[in-house]
Amino acid sequence: MSTQRTPRTRRRGALLAAAALLGTATAAAGPATAAPNPPRPPAPTRPPAPHGAADCSAAYRITQKLEGGAVWRMCWRYNTDAGLTLDRVTYQPPGAGAPIRVLTSARLAQIHVPYDDGVAEYDDLTGAGFGWGLQNLKPAECPGGTLTTVKVPEVGQVKGLCTTTRARGHAYRMASDSGGQVYQVQAKDLLVYTVNKVGWYEYISEWRFSADGTIGANVGATGSLSPVDYNATDGRGWPIGKGARAYATSHAHNVFWKLDFGLDGSTKDRIEQFDSTVTAPTNGGGPTVKTKRTVVTKELAGDAKNMRWWRVVSGTGKNADGHARSYEIVPGHTDTHAGRGFTKHDVYFTQARGCEQFASNNIGNCGTNAPDSVDKWVNGETLTKPSVWVNIGFHHIARDEDQQPMPVHWQGFQLAPRDVTAMNPLTPSDLASQNGQPDLGS
Repeated sequence: MSTQRTPRTRRRGALLAAAALLGTATAAAGPATAAPNPPRPPAPTRPPAPHGAADCSAAYRITQKLEGGAVWRMCWRYNTDAGLTLDRVTYQPPGAGAPIRVLTSARLAQIHVPYDDGVAEYDDLTGAGFGWGLQNLKPAECPGGTLTTVKVPEVGQVKGLCTTTRARGHAYRMASDSGGQVYQVQAKDLLVYTVNKVGWYEYISEWRFSADGTIGANVGATGSLSPVDYNATDGRGWPIGKGARAYATSHAHNVFWKLDFGLDGSTKDRIEQFDSTVTAPTNGGGPTVKTKRTVVTKELAGDAKNMRWWRVVSGTGKNADGHARSYEIVPGHTDTHAGRGFTKHDVYFTQARGCEQFASNNIGNCGTNAPDSVDKWVNGETLTKPSVWVNIGFHHIARDEDQQPMPVHWQGFQLAPRDVTAMNPLTPSDLASQNGQPDLGS
């Protein structure tokens, strides 16, 4: 890889990744002259097919029923820039007659890796062959699940997509006031993931879907520390060899995701920001908290602060209580990297444009001299069809335990349903009447 941040050719990245996958024979021979065709993307967005069937062919369809009868449906596709993309994601709560459209499209939008010494800096999706580095997975890496073969151009057939379920413990627990009844559910999640190798790093790109309507997006980095970056004797690294030796250079992983919601099958979503202010107690009382809602009408580069959060609100759909359906963005721990304009903020809300595909080093054709990073797309346009970009950073200061191989370190966020259903969708039947203020003694 180049040591400078320049728009590296993606074809060169493809050759490097293909060589890593297929061995020295492939590296010597180069790519096949006739690359396999990639999976055909599903048809353009339209409402779900009858009976909640995902709007794509069976080969690209994922359907999973979870506890209580909740059902997730989606389509998948793959390309050599973004890797795995999930389209037309719907959630059908237990007992519901029809699915609820949640996401029109969801995928990674960049993994930006700047090293602390200012010498090496990579855009792993659009500059380093991320998509070509899809790894073959063994059955043991997809326990209890299904491995699907993906056609990767210049590489071939890769058994690289895992769909499985995994236990996550309590979905809820509630003991009755009398102690004679305990309500509890042990839950499983649907997991959809791939592993992509870029240089010495391997990225596990995971989507997690829960029966209560929650979605989790996570990237786990593993593999190996870069063996050519052990020269950080200037305080920008950590010694991981015996004594004061082998100073692995510290670096950041700034992971971006791009989400297009289309709640309830409509594009009329809106963004709302909530801020709570705590006032110190006076006159012997307790502290007070006031929460303010702000409708975000213009494009925004947002910063996470104490007691601040955002939600995407359906412009058309309401639950049985008459409340607008929405999804709250719940960021995980993040180390916000101030080194580039596009890494300075935690979320971006932009007017959706087909060419604006990657948070940095964008390869979409937006025209001559068009800006190529998400921060520069926030220019005051009115939000009528918002795209959501989430940035979660991790400052990686190596440790002895990072060798060899390196344990997975995770970074990500959740999309939490807020008023998607009128009650907990997993509510037991004998509590279903307690919508609103609960009964005493229940």
